[in-house]
Amino acid sequence: MEGPGRVPPRPRDAAVRGPMARRTLGVRMATETLFPPHADRPEADALAATGAALTAVAERTRAVGPWRSGAMATLARHGLLAGFVPADRGGCGASEPAVTAALVAVAERCLTTALALTQWAAAVRIIAAADHPVRDRLLPRLAAGLEFTTVGIAQVTTSRQHHGRPALGAVADGNAWRLEGLCPWVTGADACDTIVVGAALPEGGRGFFLVEREAAGLEIGPPFEMLALSASHTGPVRFQGVRPAAVLAVGGNPPRTGGLATTALAVGATRAAVGLLRGEAAARPALLPVVAGLDAEEGAIHADLLAAASGAVEQADRDRLRAAATSLAVRAAQAALTACKGAGFVVGHPAERLVREAHFFLVWSCPEGVSATLMCELAGIG
Repeated sequence: MEGPGRVPPRPRDAAVRGPMARRTLGVRMATETLFPPHADRPEADALAATGAALTAVAERTRAVGPWRSGAMATLARHGLLAGFVPADRGGCGASEPAVTAALVAVAERCLTTALALTQWAAAVRIIAAADHPVRDRLLPRLAAGLEFTTVGIAQVTTSRQHHGRPALGAVADGNAWRLEGLCPWVTGADACDTIVVGAALPEGGRGFFLVEREAAGLEIGPPFEMLALSASHTGPVRFQGVRPAAVLAVGGNPPRTGGLATTALAVGATRAAVGLLRGEAAARPALLPVVAGLDAEEGAIHADLLAAASGAVEQADRDRLRAAATSLAVRAAQAALTACKGAGFVVGHPAERLVREAHFFLVWSCPEGVSATLMCELAGIG
C-alpha cells in the first residue's frame, strides 16, 4: 500500500524493472559510433537518429518520466550514455565538447530527458573518481543502461546553504558511516537503482557516498508538482541512519553550480522554441527576421559554449554564458508563444510548455551572480 513518504513499488514496466529485465529488452551500447574517437562533435547521422528516437517517446516521457518511457534506455542503446564513461570502464570517453553538443541535442528534443541525463552524468563523474573496485563494478553497467543512477548534492552546492546546520550529515560509525538528514532535490530517486549524495563531514568539509535505493532508513518523498518537468520525479529524500553502499570521496568538491551542462540545456530549449517559431514563419514571412535574430544569438552562444567545453574557463565567464543562455531561452519561448497567439496559451500546446520549461533555468542550479544578472535584466536596470 502506497502512502506519503513511502517508496512506491517498482512499476511493472520493463524499462524500470531492474538489470535482468533491461537485458531482456536488449538495452546495450550501440554498434554505431555516436562519438567518433577524438572528435569534438557527435556523428551527425547517429545523433539525428538518437534525437528522432527521443521525439518518438517524448509525449510519454513528459507523462511518466524518461525511465518508464524508455527514453533513458534509448540513450544507452544509441551509445550516448557511454560517452560520459571512460573508455577503460565500459564507455567511450567522449570529449567534453562532444558530450556538451549531445546535451544540447537531447534538450532540444525532450527537456525532461535532458534533466535526468545531467543528473545521471553528474553522478557518473563522481563515481569515476572513486576507488577502482567501485568504478570497475558500476561504470560498465551504467554505460550500458543496465542500471541507472542519479545525484543528490544540492544541499552542498546551492540549496539550504543559509541554514545554520547541514541538511545532510555523515556520522562516523566505527569504520563505517551513517547518513542523517535530507537531500531536498533529487531527480528520479524512485526510478534509479542508486543515488550519489553529498554530505557534511563531522570535522568539516564534505564527503560523497553511493546509496542504494532500497537501503534501510531511506525515505523517498513524493515528487514535487512543479511548474514544468514534473515527470522528472524530482523531490526530497530523507536519511535516517542510512549506511551507504560505498564511500566515493571524502573531502572532495561537487560539480560546479551554473556549469556548462545547465547552459547546454538552455541552448537546447532555445532551439526547440526557435524551431516552433520557424514553423509559424513558414506561413507568416513577417516572422522571419525574428527567427533570424534569435537563431543568430543562439548560434553565437552555442559556439561560445563549445569553446568553453574545449578548455579551462573562468567561473565569471561561465556565469556570464549561463546568464546569456538563460535569458535567450526565456525570450525565445515568449516569442514562440506570441507568434502562436491564443492557441499557444492553451494547455497542451507546445508553446505553453516551452514557456513553462524555459523558466526552469531561472531557478535550477543558479549561482547568486547569475541570479543577480537575470533579475537586473528583468527589472531593466544595470
